[in-house]
Amino acid sequence: MPTPILDFDALAQAISGRTVLCIGDIMLDEFVYGEVSRISPEAPAPVIAAQRSEIHIGGAGNVARNVAALGARCIFVGLVGADDAGRQLASALAEQGAIESVLVCDPSRPTTRKVRFVSEHFSTHMLRADWEQAQPASDTIETKLIDAILPHIARADIVLLSDYAKGVLTARVIRHTIDAARKLGKPVIVDPKSLNWAIYRGATLLTPNRKEFSEATRSRADTPQSIVDASEDVMRLADCQAILVTQGEHGMTLVPRNGEAVHVPAYPVKVRDVSGAGDTVAAALAVSLATGANWDTALRMASAAAAVAVGKQGTASVGTAELKRRILPHAYLAAEEKIVLERDTLDAQLVEWKSQGQRVGFTNGCFDILHPGHVKVLTAARSACDRLIVGLNSDASVRRLKGTDRPVQDERARAEVLAALEAVDLVVIFDEDTPIDLISRIKPSALIKGGDYTREQVVGHEVVEAAGGNVVLVDILQGFSTTALVHRARGEGK
Repeated sequence: MPTPILDFDALAQAISGRTVLCIGDIMLDEFVYGEVSRISPEAPAPVIAAQRSEIHIGGAGNVARNVAALGARCIFVGLVGADDAGRQLASALAEQGAIESVLVCDPSRPTTRKVRFVSEHFSTHMLRADWEQAQPASDTIETKLIDAILPHIARADIVLLSDYAKGVLTARVIRHTIDAARKLGKPVIVDPKSLNWAIYRGATLLTPNRKEFSEATRSRADTPQSIVDASEDVMRLADCQAILVTQGEHGMTLVPRNGEAVHVPAYPVKVRDVSGAGDTVAAALAVSLATGANWDTALRMASAAAAVAVGKQGTASVGTAELKRRILPHAYLAAEEKIVLERDTLDAQLVEWKSQGQRVGFTNGCFDILHPGHVKVLTAARSACDRLIVGLNSDASVRRLKGTDRPVQDERARAEVLAALEAVDLVVIFDEDTPIDLISRIKPSALIKGGDYTREQVVGHEVVEAAGGNVVLVDILQGFSTTALVHRARGEGK
């Protein structure tokens, strides 16, 4: 049975109203990029000529960044030291408008910091240097973390524990968090590091990678079926509803406690950097499940998000536009991407087409209810040029021209229907009563209208002809009129 097309826009809208409480080990990720061209005379080690560096919010902080990039709000609770790295992280989080950070400071430990040295030419990690104290938080700091977490659970739609084994998610912190979340009916996702999954007892979903799953279950976990076979006992031990095992280029396998297992193959992509891909998966799952989406939808979102993330360099976050391009069928996107909302985008497309010697045609109208007469004109218009731009009257413009009871469909709906036509290359919405400003901007080679107009009646004919273009009048299909269709539907006439 084919997989149904995901209603991405509806899901994205639902995500925008959700809040994720993310708790875990934050770290400062620094990437130093340069070229390696020689070996050090002091020791048999490559010398990297540093050219640039980037600093990112890493670890569980990258999960929070991805939650925000995907359109949800995030409350983040983490642990930093009283040092420059901690202050940099606090400042960087403060700049993220959709993230509310609650950072507990422990002066006795350094903020976790990782510096990666990367060959720019080969996109290869040469070396990583870590500053960290990977020990459980002290009793005092544990209490501060619990006190910071519990008041926010009621505000969240879902709780996400991102465990990097740096000390935040102690058994006590985990227990207080999961118990409080369950009492309030909040789902809990855990990206685990401990091999003792009993400490995550009561979580909704565990998301280990294949290596973590294999070690925790003492199984090979090299096929979807072997993962299913090894999941039964650990799900009972962890009292969770499902386990999702991520397997890199081999995809993901979800094993629900009740129901059939689902395996999703990985998207075929060129992998640039796997740093932080697990964070992106966890964030995509959290925002999807926060909306009440089912396992299948959440899994598809997570798989697509991972594909986008590994195609980027460094610790990357994934936005909704990138995710939409990855997850939706090309034909759907091809139609949507024809709708131009910014004039700069129109200008760039015109430059590209004209540099290729393409003849650009233009026509316009309200297209309130698309009918065969419209289709005939648009098809004929496309045959008169190489690329056809359709100017579409905005809702306000239609009301002024047709009356307060029009349009029947709003401008976005009308634009989407036009963009779905193969004959149409771009749709540009204009707010004026006539498209003269748009025509002056485009200067099309051909200005096309239906044959019920005369050349002199066509708005913009002087501009087009002065620029060396021509007006093309195409035969219309008799018997079709939007106004007549509207009257007939309202019972106002034949």
